[in-house]
Amino acid sequence: MNHPVRRRPALVTALALACSVALTSCTAGPATGPGRASASPASADPASRPDLKAFYGQRLRWTDCDTEGYVCARLTVPRDYDDPGNGKTFVLPVARAEAGKPDPRIGSLVYNPGGPGAAGVQSLEEGMDEAFGRAARDRFDIVTFDPRGVGASVPALTCTASEDEAEEEAEPTVSEGVPPLHPRTEEERTAAAEGARAATEDCERHSGGLLRHVGTQDAARDLDVLRAALGERELTYLGWSYGTSLGTAYAELFPRRVRAMVLDGAIDPSLDWSQRVLSQSAGFRRSVDDYADHCAEIAGDSCPADSPDAIRALIEGLYTRAEREPLPVSEDSSYAEYGGMDATAVLDAVSMAMYTPEDQWEPLSRALAAADAGDATELGALDEGEPAPAEEDPAPEETDEVAEEDSGDEGSGATEGLTPDDNEGAALAAVNCLDVPHPRDLDAYWDALPRAEKAAGVYGTAGVTAELTCRGWPSGGRTPHRVDADGVVPVLVVGTTGDPSTPYEEAVSLADQFPGGMLLTYEGMGHTAYGRGGACVTEKVDAYLVGLKPVRPGATC
Repeated sequence: MNHPVRRRPALVTALALACSVALTSCTAGPATGPGRASASPASADPASRPDLKAFYGQRLRWTDCDTEGYVCARLTVPRDYDDPGNGKTFVLPVARAEAGKPDPRIGSLVYNPGGPGAAGVQSLEEGMDEAFGRAARDRFDIVTFDPRGVGASVPALTCTASEDEAEEEAEPTVSEGVPPLHPRTEEERTAAAEGARAATEDCERHSGGLLRHVGTQDAARDLDVLRAALGERELTYLGWSYGTSLGTAYAELFPRRVRAMVLDGAIDPSLDWSQRVLSQSAGFRRSVDDYADHCAEIAGDSCPADSPDAIRALIEGLYTRAEREPLPVSEDSSYAEYGGMDATAVLDAVSMAMYTPEDQWEPLSRALAAADAGDATELGALDEGEPAPAEEDPAPEETDEVAEEDSGDEGSGATEGLTPDDNEGAALAAVNCLDVPHPRDLDAYWDALPRAEKAAGVYGTAGVTAELTCRGWPSGGRTPHRVDADGVVPVLVVGTTGDPSTPYEEAVSLADQFPGGMLLTYEGMGHTAYGRGGACVTEKVDAYLVGLKPVRPGATC
């Protein structure tokens, strides 16, 4: 993989719509230096409590990963940071690509590939270290991990039945009514609400004991435990997309422990649920317009129509047709058992193709043309990812004081020692719903539909409907707010002007919220910039990560 992981957009995720060395502990913050506020009292340090000492004292034991060239380890973190001694834990896989030039090695550079729900270890083993510039790869070990509940974490979230349970359930049947992208009638809205309620109940049934413990605040605490286990006094971090939320949360909790931080594809923490929907859905709508306008430049003769207006009309026509009746697919398509691709699936496939125009616009163009001619199989294939292979999870490494005493949940329905084949959708919903408060009153969602339609058409109304899943979700402790990270070093925010999923305006806002925040603008299309935005972006980001070189105001690539 030569660029950051591109994940299913939150507004159209299928779930939401039903988007080696022994190291000593290092818990003390860095010494005060130029540009830093004086260290706060130890009592104010979130990691200073004695009951967390055992977790911070872990030593990572590196062994070869399944993929040659990488080493892997496991990190144990408390399930509940309010009660870390209760015996319940998460065991998180960690992976590392060692620095190319170890003699001038600076340390570890930890990254998160996005999501929420993206498994970091799998992304690294698929070659995501190649997304980093040569200067960064030479001077840093590139390190990542599967966040709590995600990927091969033990336990891991799941909102679907096990194989044994699935055998007892009815086979999927063709829906008698295709869900609309904009529910207008009372009947349509009732069906949408019931579908969302059923999705929430499925998650409660299979992972109920985990749902309150997978938020970004807790993941940021885990990130600091990882920092200590890596032997780093300060964290060097790069987060793409959702990884910017994780980085922001870390900077707020541990501002004086940040050495350098790059946040690419920014998410603005000051937006409430409806503002987030409007921002992201407007980004997708603009990107589809960009596709229509620039298709000929990138996809050439593959474009599904001969003018931008005709391309837009073709896409809108497919949405309309799929709302009346699912678009036909071949028998070997995963959509065949549902009677074809409904409007939500079509919108999902189109939206996902906006992430990397250079890779996806040409196959999207061919798929749209085929769907318009009566066969949506190729379009469905754009939305079908290969599931991550199930892994057999060995027992976690133990220290003298920390062991995986109990990774399960009584009554949660989770199966001990088993990792779901693919829990990205479950994790995406769980983290998003827990992180951002959502109204319980259905009218709040219906009231948002006209604003969403005006701002982004069906991308907006589908986005609002997707948020219904969060209506019955456990509530987290976070609320929309501006960044509060006094004492943090200047953070570098990277924004892409044509980003569909994390619109550029959010990067501008996030950079402004950080004290001393810096903004690097990439003038281009697609999701995020570092790793796919060319030498200019790579050189400026690497100069900051390696030499802490600031990016000047107004810097553009």
